[in-house]
Amino acid sequence: MNRLASLDTPERRQGGSALVTGTEVHPQSSGASCVITTDSENARVARQSSHVQQIELRTYVFLDSLQPQLAAYMGTVSQGFLPIPGDACLWMEVSPGMAVHRVTDIALKASNVRLGQMVVERAFGSLALYHRDQSTVLHSGDVVLDAIGSTVSRRSPCEVSWTEVIRAITPDHAVLINRQNRRGSMIEAGMSMFILETEPAGYVLIAANEAEKASNITVVDVKGVGAFGRLTLAGKEGDVEEAAAAAMRAIDQVNRLSTLSIKS
Repeated sequence: MNRLASLDTPERRQGGSALVTGTEVHPQSSGASCVITTDSENARVARQSSHVQQIELRTYVFLDSLQPQLAAYMGTVSQGFLPIPGDACLWMEVSPGMAVHRVTDIALKASNVRLGQMVVERAFGSLALYHRDQSTVLHSGDVVLDAIGSTVSRRSPCEVSWTEVIRAITPDHAVLINRQNRRGSMIEAGMSMFILETEPAGYVLIAANEAEKASNITVVDVKGVGAFGRLTLAGKEGDVEEAAAAAMRAIDQVNRLSTLSIKS
């Protein structure tokens, strides 16, 4: 300590690596001196807040009541708490990918929501929150939005990369689809099939949930992570067409809110 006190320079290295800057304080009487660092707590908190507000909100999807097939499908890929039909669900996707940890921490500390899924990808991060009470889920979402300085209307709009209804699937086609998709229900030869691809990926979840509400269809595949989201539904021709219309209405509603935000 005596050797440290005798140094005149305000810059010192501790442990041979990190440079500590500050002002040395000499006591009136003989004794050890101390260093007051210029890295104050307020500055550290301000930097953290700045980083949080640099998070980009790509997807914000609130599902008021998970439908039975979608809840079961999400349960097959969930690494956390399993959803059950009727649960409210909030799906968020943010950029950069590692920022999903901060968003998850904020959401879980805001209310009693349960974490069902958290995926960290190269560029994006996604999470799913569940609770029986819709207001509990919405409260966590509001706290996250406030923390990152965003709103629902500022989420990325949904771009539909591909949508189509294919009627009377052939046996060979049905077998191959079933071999590729082992988490959802199977599609049978002769059924019609609705396919949807979106960017960002998470929007296929609201499309799937609204489609299941509207029609008696079979959920074959729902991929809500990655660069693109993909949805595959099957059933009778009339039922599939009705489900497709409901899915596209949900996507249009998402984009309508984004368009209103841009105009304002």
